[in-house]
Amino acid sequence: MRKYLTFMLMICFISVFSHCGRSRTATVSSTVPDPPARYYVNPVISQSTPDPTVIRDLQTGLYFLYGTEDTRNIPIYRSENLVDWTLTGTVFTDEVRPKGNLWAPEICRIKDKYVLFYSLWNGDVWTSLIGYAVADSPQGPFMDKGAVIKSRDIGVEQSIDQYYIEDKGKSYLFWGSFRNIYAVELDITDELVITVKEETKQQIAGNAFEGTNIYRYKGYYYLFASIGDFTNDTYRTVVGRSSNLLGPYADKEGKLMLDNGYEVVMGNSEQFYGLGHNAGLVEDDAGQTWMFYHGYERQTKKGRYVFLDKVFWDDQDWPYIQGGISSTKAVIPVIHKDGF
Repeated sequence: MRKYLTFMLMICFISVFSHCGRSRTATVSSTVPDPPARYYVNPVISQSTPDPTVIRDLQTGLYFLYGTEDTRNIPIYRSENLVDWTLTGTVFTDEVRPKGNLWAPEICRIKDKYVLFYSLWNGDVWTSLIGYAVADSPQGPFMDKGAVIKSRDIGVEQSIDQYYIEDKGKSYLFWGSFRNIYAVELDITDELVITVKEETKQQIAGNAFEGTNIYRYKGYYYLFASIGDFTNDTYRTVVGRSSNLLGPYADKEGKLMLDNGYEVVMGNSEQFYGLGHNAGLVEDDAGQTWMFYHGYERQTKKGRYVFLDKVFWDDQDWPYIQGGISSTKAVIPVIHKDGF
């Protein structure tokens, strides 16, 4: 009897072991778990870097971000993934910087060079100007080329907050800050001497806006801007759209941005406020749209830090941020390093 029981226990053990083995093998072979999602938290740069602008280096795949010079001489940050940023230098030095306060840079690539437009403020709406500097690399060194637009010469108060765009073989600069938004066509030589075609100057939007930029999506041009006082809850990110680069831009009901019409993209939250002056929108390697902007932490009242959020599109192709407020935690952008 004892031998019989021992024999039966051995058979059960072998049967159970074999069954578990088959189950484990079947599970592994039929199901490959997805990699865990990676997240980031806002702000992505906890150092005052207002009015951010971002570009990708086509040689290395790295991203570079610049902002108003709360870090003197305009800071340069570098990232591999749009989330983790390292301060790597400045655009200018004390020896070569233009004289004045350097605000709201705009980085772009023109004729295989990196061109950084900047706003220069000397304390008066009629002495402000827009200048530019040129480099072979987004890391610099940048060489200042002087002014493109001077407020008094072009007849526009507070000529700052510029945005460069190319469209249908022509180059344009949009600019203005609470003194109406304008656009003008540029003449750019092979040596990157940039001048304005002053006869093409045109008003694009009213006096409610600052920090404009343009994004093309599904046959429309979207004019993003900020309204209100950046130090409080009135500051928000807004948008209008047009089928033409030079407008007219309007909200969903057809009210023109020339008459200060707009749609709100993002307002303030319990955690953050003063959210706006976004960079030109960027796409990740999965085709998702992302927006950098600055803001304050409500608890500490510290800012203007750099924030990042994904831009969604509704069924009428209007952009929005999920929930209409800045995220505190979100899935990171999709960035491939292969091919660079």
